[in-house]
Amino acid sequence: MNTHTWSVVLIPVYRPGERLPALLTELLTDGREPSGVVIVDDGSGPAADAVLATVADLGCTVLRCAANRGKGTALKTGFREVTATHPGRDVLTADGDGQHRAADIRAVEALTGRGNVVLGARPFGRMPLRSRFGNVVTDMLFRGVTGRAVADTQTGLRAYPADLLATLGEVPGERFEYEMNVLLTVVAAGRRIEEVPIPATYLDGNASSHFGRLSDSARVIGSLVRHAATSGTRR
Repeated sequence: MNTHTWSVVLIPVYRPGERLPALLTELLTDGREPSGVVIVDDGSGPAADAVLATVADLGCTVLRCAANRGKGTALKTGFREVTATHPGRDVLTADGDGQHRAADIRAVEALTGRGNVVLGARPFGRMPLRSRFGNVVTDMLFRGVTGRAVADTQTGLRAYPADLLATLGEVPGERFEYEMNVLLTVVAAGRRIEEVPIPATYLDGNASSHFGRLSDSARVIGSLVRHAATSGTRR
């Protein structure tokens, strides 16, 4: 495969562990250029120095935010970096906590290049209960608000075409609600969303997740409610 066809892989992290360099080591075996893997550390502080130094030694691009401001802010930081240093390249976002494997990233990447947004959709039946309930609720609300059925609105494994990056940089949201706002923006723009099934990998009951069951769920649902209210006003 020609290296010029690779998507840029963007991984926002907070307090990353050894699963991150293990994922990247496996991912880089396919011949992609290491500089096309961008890691954005969301203010982890000195505790992350050793892991991020290992990542940098692999040749990956490492950006470090001075303070923890949330996954949405980290993603937007990464989108700006990609736009500046890899113009015209699609971007694939993934989580670095062990939930996504290199094979999952490649499965999503295989559907890029057609101008669509691609989601890696997890089977709900294997989700820990604390994650399953929130995902089912938000997926139902998303369908009710947009009229579009998406199997996994909360997945962090996504591919975005290059011509969407400027728009994504303007989408509101600093934390996990940002990714919901992105999907709402994508639907409003009339973009097609494709999904590819990926196996669910949850280590220790998904204990490494930084998603706040109450606070972040409230932010995500709030985004859907606000969208429904403004859509009704426009009608």
